[in-house]
Amino acid sequence: MLLSEFGTKFTREAGINSLMEDLGNALAGGDMIMMGGGNPGNIPEVQAAFQEQLARISADADEFRKLTGIYDPPQGEKQFIAALAELLSREYGWPIKPENIALTNGSQSAFFILFNMFAGRYPDGGHKRIMLPMTPEYIGYADAGLSEDFFVSSKPTIEMLDEHTFKYHVDFDHLNIDENVGAMCVSRPTNPTGNVLTDNEMARLIAMAKEHDVPLIVDGAYGLPFPDLVYVDAKPVWDEHLILCLSLSKLGLPAVRTGIVIAQPEIIKAVASVNAIVNLAPGSFGAMLTKDFVRSGEILRLSREVVKPCYQAKAEKAVATLHRELDGLPFALHKAEGAMFLWLWLRDFPLSSHELYQRLKQKGVLVVSGHYFFPGLQEEWGHTHECLRITYSQDEELVEKGLKIMAEEIRRLYADKS
Repeated sequence: MLLSEFGTKFTREAGINSLMEDLGNALAGGDMIMMGGGNPGNIPEVQAAFQEQLARISADADEFRKLTGIYDPPQGEKQFIAALAELLSREYGWPIKPENIALTNGSQSAFFILFNMFAGRYPDGGHKRIMLPMTPEYIGYADAGLSEDFFVSSKPTIEMLDEHTFKYHVDFDHLNIDENVGAMCVSRPTNPTGNVLTDNEMARLIAMAKEHDVPLIVDGAYGLPFPDLVYVDAKPVWDEHLILCLSLSKLGLPAVRTGIVIAQPEIIKAVASVNAIVNLAPGSFGAMLTKDFVRSGEILRLSREVVKPCYQAKAEKAVATLHRELDGLPFALHKAEGAMFLWLWLRDFPLSSHELYQRLKQKGVLVVSGHYFFPGLQEEWGHTHECLRITYSQDEELVEKGLKIMAEEIRRLYADKS
């Protein structure tokens, strides 16, 4: 089959393809222990709230017809957008109005639109890239560009907090924003590491965005103000040079595919235009299911009092299990500050992280090789092949079983090396 450049690029092997195929197969059934993807766990109180709301909508003929039988505008469901603008203005004092918000069919769709809006070939013949101020970064970014040479990224500094715990920081001394950068992008909390950029780091990045007049895209899929999977002190951030991307997925609604873009009105108009061309309109389901929660502020309470404590407890248990099972080995975990991942660094490991991933998959445990999470890094760095992303969001007994199987294999391979 002869394909265009677009067809060739988007059908070749990609990390996100492998991840989602593994995730879908594992969650569809079988004996595989799923500790690879970002599928949220089942939180009964949250599921019950959404189920009750769906029942209410289904019992109302007009609401049900609106849910299933009427296109929304390309910007998204108007009542949800108005409620969200009012919530953000009321709670945080942000100057947000409905014209500052657009919906997309999931965050991945939003990043595809935004990245290709600000990077790639320009009408004047120039070429701009997306700057990732700190890697590792989200696997789903890596193949989202329509052109090659799409990302440039910067290595972090590594702060050792104790023998087995570390934290990445933005290396501002070596962060270079030149005329070939169309936009910057960070995730907060960071996928894959669970790192939360400090308020000071965010302020410095925003200052750089202003200085160079480029937008700073902030991926808040796991962050603030919802679902608030942030386990350290951190403030929600807004600025006119910032594009904040939120999601309903990690709140417990991954299948409804609802992404939220908050930005200046001209950017929102552009996103809506792409929505119209590519999708006609974003889907209504997530917005209608949650608009009452947004209007009342219940979405913030659920995030703060139910969702966050659930994942924080899972994180603490998983960290304790790994420290116990890997005791005596030269490992380090990134400090678990947020999201639903642990980032394991195996120093001087005899195999690459991808080889270890393959071995663990054969043993019925799915993790993700760390080498996928360094898009745009221009230099060789052995660290990129020494890390694994581990998800702890699923059933705690299965996660503990998977961590023990993983630790046993890691211990055996270290022993074989010596």
